[in-house]
Amino acid sequence: MKCPYCRDLNNKVIDSRLSKDGTAIRRRRECLSCQRRFTTYEYIEDIPLMIIKKDKRREIFSRDKVRAGIQKACEKREISMNVIESYIDELERDLRESDAKEIPSTIVGEKMMTFLHGLDKVAYVRFASVYRDFKDVTDFENELKTLK
Repeated sequence: MKCPYCRDLNNKVIDSRLSKDGTAIRRRRECLSCQRRFTTYEYIEDIPLMIIKKDKRREIFSRDKVRAGIQKACEKREISMNVIESYIDELERDLRESDAKEIPSTIVGEKMMTFLHGLDKVAYVRFASVYRDFKDVTDFENELKTLK
């Protein structure tokens, strides 16, 4: 590890501990050349989770895209960001635990639909209208009938 001050490679670890969120090891180091101290973090290297889109393209799973979709559906509804963030954490954990390196976007979409169905019916219908590509009012009516 290069010292950020003098660029020397010789340093020693003074202290090691888990980061606050428990996802990294925080190491306090001291440069043996200039005696200045600095902090480094050691993380587990994540294997990117690939999503297979409907048109067969592949893209890396994006928490930001999931968050944007849910926030848009929940707009002007009394739903806490903490609830949304907790769900996104749970969703990503579930996808990673599936051991699949590539996951169809339909699985992600259906999981999001299930979450919104249990959370807020209006948010669910909003999301469904985009996800299922409603063409007219009849599609809305049919989805509302399934809710009743």
